[in-house]
Amino acid sequence: MNKENLQIATVGGGCFWCTEAVFQEVKGVEKVVSGYSGGSVPGHPTYKEICSGLTGHAEVIQITFDANVISYEDILVVFMTTHDPTTLNRQGGDVGTQYRSVIYYHDQKQKDTAEKVLKDVTPYYDDAIVTELTALDVFYKAEDYHQDYYRNNQSEGFCSFVITPKLAKLRKLHADKLKG
Repeated sequence: MNKENLQIATVGGGCFWCTEAVFQEVKGVEKVVSGYSGGSVPGHPTYKEICSGLTGHAEVIQITFDANVISYEDILVVFMTTHDPTTLNRQGGDVGTQYRSVIYYHDQKQKDTAEKVLKDVTPYYDDAIVTELTALDVFYKAEDYHQDYYRNNQSEGFCSFVITPKLAKLRKLHADKLKG
């Protein structure tokens, strides 16, 4: 792997435990970090503050990926097809602005690609896509116990009932993009 081919994508699709688990299985993904972005309150927020819904932050992940193995466009297609981009401030039972669907772009090229992907996937949904597209301001890493959450807690109910089915959907829709 050539480090100069590494790029970063930042997305939020509800609970970061779910999106982290999805992208940890994708070929070309080197690292996934759960965190927070998009808030209006200064300083490094805590999970408790985020859950209040008062900080304006979303639960997000930062994906470091090898662009020679998987494109940013493919990262976004996987993202848009493994969560529900049509529900405003909600993913399943998780409700609040912290669970919004969002793509934080890092530069104009990522913004242009995201606009294309959003347009391309629109016909596949019956309801309007509400995914926010916003320039990344700052990313805050979440507390350590949120990192590798699914890998460390697979037997927990939330993991079994929410994340495992998302992974099954990923494997069905994107088998060609998964690590061996």
